[in-house]
Amino acid sequence: MQKRKFWPLAPMAIAVLLMGCNSSNHHDDENELRVDTDAKSCTVLSSSGGSVVVGSGVTGDPAAPEAASGYRLGLKAKQSNSYMAVANTPLASKAGCEVLKAGGTAVDAAVAMQAVLGLVEPQSSTIAGSAFMVYYDAKTKKVVAYDGRETAPAAATGYYLARQDQADPNSPAPVPSARRSGRSIGVPGVLRMLEMAQKEHGRLAWSGLFDSGIKLADDGFKIPGRLGDAIKSNATSLALDGNAMATYFKDDGTPRLTGEVMTNKPYAATLRAIAGKGADALHTGDIAKNIVAKAAQSVGDDAAKTPITPSLMTLEDLANFKPKKREPVCVNYRGAYHVCTMSPPSSGGIAIAQGLGILSQFNMGQYAPMNPGNEGGVPSVMGVHLLTEAERLAYADRDKYVADTDFIPLPGNGVSTLLNADYLKARAALINPDKSMGTAQAGDLGSVPLGVDKTVEHGTTHLSVVDAYGNVVSMTTTVESSMGSFHMVDGFLLTNQLTDFSAAPVDSAGTPIANRVAPGKRPRSTMAPTLVFKGDKPGDFVMATGSPGGGAIIQYVMKTVVGALDWGLDAQQATSLVNTGASNSATTGIDGSNTSLDLTALIDGLKAKGHTVNSSAQSSGVATIIRVTKDGKSVLQGGADPRREGIVLGDGAL
Repeated sequence: MQKRKFWPLAPMAIAVLLMGCNSSNHHDDENELRVDTDAKSCTVLSSSGGSVVVGSGVTGDPAAPEAASGYRLGLKAKQSNSYMAVANTPLASKAGCEVLKAGGTAVDAAVAMQAVLGLVEPQSSTIAGSAFMVYYDAKTKKVVAYDGRETAPAAATGYYLARQDQADPNSPAPVPSARRSGRSIGVPGVLRMLEMAQKEHGRLAWSGLFDSGIKLADDGFKIPGRLGDAIKSNATSLALDGNAMATYFKDDGTPRLTGEVMTNKPYAATLRAIAGKGADALHTGDIAKNIVAKAAQSVGDDAAKTPITPSLMTLEDLANFKPKKREPVCVNYRGAYHVCTMSPPSSGGIAIAQGLGILSQFNMGQYAPMNPGNEGGVPSVMGVHLLTEAERLAYADRDKYVADTDFIPLPGNGVSTLLNADYLKARAALINPDKSMGTAQAGDLGSVPLGVDKTVEHGTTHLSVVDAYGNVVSMTTTVESSMGSFHMVDGFLLTNQLTDFSAAPVDSAGTPIANRVAPGKRPRSTMAPTLVFKGDKPGDFVMATGSPGGGAIIQYVMKTVVGALDWGLDAQQATSLVNTGASNSATTGIDGSNTSLDLTALIDGLKAKGHTVNSSAQSSGVATIIRVTKDGKSVLQGGADPRREGIVLGDGAL
């Protein structure tokens, strides 16, 4: 099958014009390209009942930045019949939806969305970053996990992040910090991962999938509130990089502000190169040389010429990066659902699968939130208690055992050992319904000489997509901390992803840590793109979800899945539901971002059970699509996290 060229402003042209590129696509022509000619598709409903084009700047445009409130009240589940895209920023949702409208697949849409995210949400994502994708192919009824995680350079060893001279454990630490140094920059992987997936599952030509990103970079876009805040809060670190200053600051040296229009011409040029040459444009040639040179920078571009410990990344590292297809981590839940999520080097999938296995020992349905019609409602004390205790147990195993399994195997027989039904039943028996365990210990899985690693992860973003053919993408993509390493080249930021490794290769007792740095190794992640199906195998799609949030991703995804499957919440209610969770500590987080809810009784009830409660506002970015039956018809229902700026788009005005 020949892939069709994509013109976002003329979808009808796609059905009749063919391009002879990337003909390795696995789809046949039993179904014609499903082009949607409804002019209202990929728009939002206005208060007057009409439709509004995202990015138009007119009244009701969700891409028009508003003052940051921390939580957007009143979001309701959106419904469409054929396709849907949800991202954490409106312009990315629009880019994906336009591809779907033009007959593209969920993977086609994900490529377009990533290109836009690297421009309008660089504090969370970059085309030189990493991503994990869990993909469902409706034709084959198969689920595959795509791994586009960065790798450490070939020259990196155990103390790469901790010492300027990694061969000397007593030498000084990298300057000005491990994150701001070149040592934090990983060999990027997201583009090669997307290219692999798109060759296998795309219908439109790769070359056309970057048009939205190019147009926005050339013509300009209004700076969203979260980006405006990130520029301001990171100004000191960005000032060490001349490219970042030229992009995110005005001529007088002051930060660009929320609502102002900015362009990024170098980014447009980079996207044109990628559109024409594929991912190799980033991994070889001039852009690759620029990446290596930028990562190797040893002094800042500031007046003081601040010293910077350089990366040891080489052109060979970039050229040799390989994305991987992996078996997803799947678990049956309550005999009714089949949940598939990301495999290592992500720890998120295993933790979620373990958490669900533990919770299946309890009747969670009787602990639903009160008044769910109001922003998902107020969670019950026992519901939160059981959820967070299960998470403590899962995090304990995650902190000790999970890393890049290409380097450090999981104990026993691998994933099956960690998800063994008897093992999880025994873990569930450790939960006292009346008192929190505080801090859990890792399970006894034999003689495994590994130390515990509690390295904290940071910034990310997520997108969920269902196309008109029934294929589904759940993809989490990241730059690591807000605006990554602050190194910028050719219009895009480089990540600080390697700080997800343990800074030291051993713990205080000298025991090796699974998540230690090694040449070519991928740092542990918590990203957990997740799909749910009815029954005991893939085939009857129910739900796609995922979230940014660093180490708390497990918690955000768990509450969303439990909210939908156990408590019957719709896509928006499950997404909006108060974030509650715990890593392996005595502290339980109760998200205080929605100040309209009275959480006093919940917090007091948890304290009575021995929980230490932190009620600070949280910044998840859950993006959820659920297939439901309405009026006897199967439809898609979407929810976007009210704690960020995202929207739901699909066929028809939503």
